[in-house]
Amino acid sequence: MKVFDQETTQSVLSFERFIPALREAFVTQCHVPPRHVHRIGEGPDAMTTLIMPAWAPDGLLGVKIVNIAPGNSALGKPGLHSTYLLYDASTGEPLALIDGNEITSRRTAAASALAASFLAREDASRLLIVGSGRVASLLADAYAAIRPIAEVLIWNRREESAATLAEDLKSRGFEASVAKDLSEAASAADIITCATLATQPLIQGAWLQPGSHLDLIGSFTPELREADDQAFKGARIYIDTPEALVKSGEMLGPMSRGIFEANDIAGTLESLCNGSAAGRRSPQERTVFKSVGTALEDLAAATLVYEHGSGIGKQ
Repeated sequence: MKVFDQETTQSVLSFERFIPALREAFVTQCHVPPRHVHRIGEGPDAMTTLIMPAWAPDGLLGVKIVNIAPGNSALGKPGLHSTYLLYDASTGEPLALIDGNEITSRRTAAASALAASFLAREDASRLLIVGSGRVASLLADAYAAIRPIAEVLIWNRREESAATLAEDLKSRGFEASVAKDLSEAASAADIITCATLATQPLIQGAWLQPGSHLDLIGSFTPELREADDQAFKGARIYIDTPEALVKSGEMLGPMSRGIFEANDIAGTLESLCNGSAAGRRSPQERTVFKSVGTALEDLAAATLVYEHGSGIGKQ
């Protein structure tokens, strides 16, 4: 069984390589059962373990195991650890152990960029990143793989964190700066991408201009929201999978207030990739994409790492 560490996993999953592979994965058949959720221990610091399987018939079987430990912050340790196990789907033979954190963050950014390849204007060049964490740090690279990004603005509640990310992006060749005023930055952006754990809306629909594309990553529970109800009014709304409609506060809240209904959703990543749903229809149209993640994306990433990284994987 090969072992692919963070460095190897990262080197294989360049967005130029990964985004086309992810698009293909949404077209081909893949089985993705519901994730298993287990609570380990008691109290507010109890750990949650997620088990996320997916497999392709006559192909590969993958299982991501994610441990979320809220009490780790007091210990000076990351609150989330994940690993990915890859098997032969026919024989059950273990093939690889892969860095799960790198897979998760890169597939999340890649999914947003894949959606934007259908939904953002072809000439979209000004990107606003809301947030400055692990996923946020990858979004400029992901979007630059599918659109001519010329300027990147970063907003975060802690301005020093936004400044740190801006400097990092500059070192990678981006024209990046801190957005001092979120409303002003959102009004000027062609693409707004949010990767936060906000519980109250940060993005106001009144700020969004015709032709803009809004990407919402952070809300994966009913308690989390990154955009207000107005952001959905008058926009064509897309989701990564139908699971978004039952998991995310971004969807549940506005639907409960009659802002839109489930049958108003214009498409999913699968329907966009296989051509059964239309993407952007005009330069003036405003689009919104909401993702919650799927084990299909993890399997696509792991498969790519196994196929392209086997020459450098450790045994």
